[in-house]
Amino acid sequence: MPNPTGVKNATGILLIQLGTPDAPRTREVRRYLREFLSDPRVLDMPALGRALLLYGAILPFRSPRSAKAYQKVWTEAGSPLLVHSRALTDGVAKELGDGFLVELGMRYGEPSLEGALDRLASAEVERIIVLPLFPHEAGSSSGSALQRTFELAGKRWDPPALSTLGPFYDDPGFIGAAAEIAGPLLEEFAPDHVLLSYHGLPERQVRRSDATGGHCLASDTCCDAMGEANRHCYRAQCYATSRALTAALGLDADRVSTSFQSRLGRTPWIQPFTDHRLPELAADGVRRLAVLCPSFVADCLETVEEIGIRGLAQWRELGGDDLLLVPCVNAQPSWVRSVAEKLRGAAQLGL
Repeated sequence: MPNPTGVKNATGILLIQLGTPDAPRTREVRRYLREFLSDPRVLDMPALGRALLLYGAILPFRSPRSAKAYQKVWTEAGSPLLVHSRALTDGVAKELGDGFLVELGMRYGEPSLEGALDRLASAEVERIIVLPLFPHEAGSSSGSALQRTFELAGKRWDPPALSTLGPFYDDPGFIGAAAEIAGPLLEEFAPDHVLLSYHGLPERQVRRSDATGGHCLASDTCCDAMGEANRHCYRAQCYATSRALTAALGLDADRVSTSFQSRLGRTPWIQPFTDHRLPELAADGVRRLAVLCPSFVADCLETVEEIGIRGLAQWRELGGDDLLLVPCVNAQPSWVRSVAEKLRGAAQLGL
């Protein structure tokens, strides 16, 4: 465990990440994708259709392709997501100090949520504060992680006292840490344009979070401001992050744009698409492009391989001079302090 065991009346901390395969091989990637895409919150369709799609199309073809992609980013210490997430966990544990026990749990794969909860329960923590490490709210990420956490906790004979922290898409600590990393890199790189690329979602999932049933994706301006109708909207929260980062970095709004990557399947996904935005920027005369991926707090396959490798190759084929992938907040000291302060504040308030 990141903190010593045996601390009486300690507060347990559970940091949740999405997950990663155990190895960059087809067998392990297939096992990971099977668990991930069997989640009805991720592939939100009838069970039979989900099974047919998963076993008939996705697993046979996507598993070997994804394994090759993971091989490009895998390190001696493991996948980037796991390496950075463990570093964050260790940093937060050190920052919080005595009285806290900090565990990392993956929604899919290892270290598992169940194992993390077991370790906290074995340490007899007084209560557990849960922080999903997803800046933006989505039923398929934070929603799934919290649902599974409560399911596992509820199976215990003596369920632990749980409290949860919500999205932090415009939290000053998150925005400040991202700007602290990006600022010097952008100044040195001198980009013609800055693209903020977020993980995509199917449009149907965004509409399910619409409090009014008629606001989200109903107009080109639906995400221009946060309000009651879109307070749970993933896309609106992404645009709020873009506005906050643009201001924090002192960027010209005309030289910043937002897009969405990593779509899967043929159903409509939120737009604009990152791989479509690149040709548009090249056609507009942009040659030096910087890309930030603010929906991820840790660099992973979607940032390092999808943007840093494939995105760079696409950009150069389009005639671009260079593409800079700005790292995620990872275990940046200011981000570690921000997470620790958030958790300490929740503990003091009894949340």
